Amino acid sequence: MDTSHTSIPNGSAPKIERVRHELKRRSLIVSNVEKITPGMLRIELVGDDLADFVSLAPDDHIKVIVPGAGEEMERRDYTPRRYDVAARTLVIDFAIHEAGPATQWALEAGVGDKLEIGGPRGSAVVSNEIKNWLLIGDETALPAIGRRIEEASGDAHVAAVVAVADAAEHQLFQSKAHVSTHWVHRPLSAATDASALLAALQSVELAPGTFVWIAAEASVTRAIRTYLVEKRGYSLAWIKASGYWVKGKADTTEKFE
Repeated sequence: MDTSHTSIPNGSAPKIERVRHELKRRSLIVSNVEKITPGMLRIELVGDDLADFVSLAPDDHIKVIVPGAGEEMERRDYTPRRYDVAARTLVIDFAIHEAGPATQWALEAGVGDKLEIGGPRGSAVVSNEIKNWLLIGDETALPAIGRRIEEASGDAHVAAVVAVADAAEHQLFQSKAHVSTHWVHRPLSAATDASALLAALQSVELAPGTFVWIAAEASVTRAIRTYLVEKRGYSLAWIKASGYWVKGKADTTEKFE
């Protein structure tokens, strides 16, 4: 896997613009439900409340608001996988390997059902001067990885290393960019074990000017970030890492600065 194409020297930090959005709660209707792989459910939502929806970065998060076990509503973070303001549509992909309240709602959702969302609160927009990307993640990161690939420009080179259960979980992405995807297979029971991803990264060339994006279970993200910095000597300024979930802790994320 070659990520050698580059246009920005590694010595300078990449520009990341943080844009705040008006925080709004939107009421939407399910217009389509599709199981795109055995472990991933895609739900399209529609509604006039999307007329001013804004999501400027592929790894933005919205709050999906669903009923909890009691009378309280539960809020969970999800990536806006795709949206069309003119058509008033929003697509969200749900990894259905765990049984939280949002997953349960998605599994039971049908056309005509209602869903409320909030956000995104903001976007971290990486400079469009960056043309070389390495995306690393697990099932929960696939919506953001897929969106990044699909929105990449024709002169971009994107390499993705993604851990999934098996070949049935592979996804195809349409993109103008030069894309290489390496699927790493490991059972869901090993989702907190970074070894499979770390082994795959041994063969990945890290050229200067490659922006590295990592999202997985928090301990996996930490292990990959440490490997890239300590073993590969890569600059932290060129890495954005997030723990999209934490084993044993519901509705918990970790950001690594």
